[in-house]
Amino acid sequence: MTEDVGDNPATETDQASALRRLLERSQKVMAHAWMIRTFVKHCDEVDDYPELNEMARSIFDTFRALEVQVDDPVRYFGILRKKLGKLRAATEQFATDAWHASTHTNFQQAVISVRFVAEQLEELLRQAQQFLPAPMTPPRVILPTKTPREDAPSDD
Repeated sequence: MTEDVGDNPATETDQASALRRLLERSQKVMAHAWMIRTFVKHCDEVDDYPELNEMARSIFDTFRALEVQVDDPVRYFGILRKKLGKLRAATEQFATDAWHASTHTNFQQAVISVRFVAEQLEELLRQAQQFLPAPMTPPRVILPTKTPREDAPSDD
């Protein structure tokens, strides 16, 4: 009988295997994102609406940052954590820009697709979090405060 990963702490091998499966799913989602990028890069409307390129750039940036980490799931999901905010912001901006560029079904579907990509990546990252070390928080730095000296001349 196999145990559910959520019921008991996973062994190191189970954790690595789970992260590997999540990474593979993430790569499939990124393949869909790449096709959205290709559509945006080659659509005629991009000449009149260059702001559409921001979606293509964001996908490219995320894709390239992740592709070099496919052999290290911990680093992969760490990078994804950092890139997801920008991708999400570009997605929402694309939804607005695409509507202005064209009401054609291709653009409507591209918006749905890229939102789905962002949702899927967020969900995969959420699932991966249980197997990842917590991000390191830098130590709090407290600077000394300057106190007025008693022998300093006053403005009185």
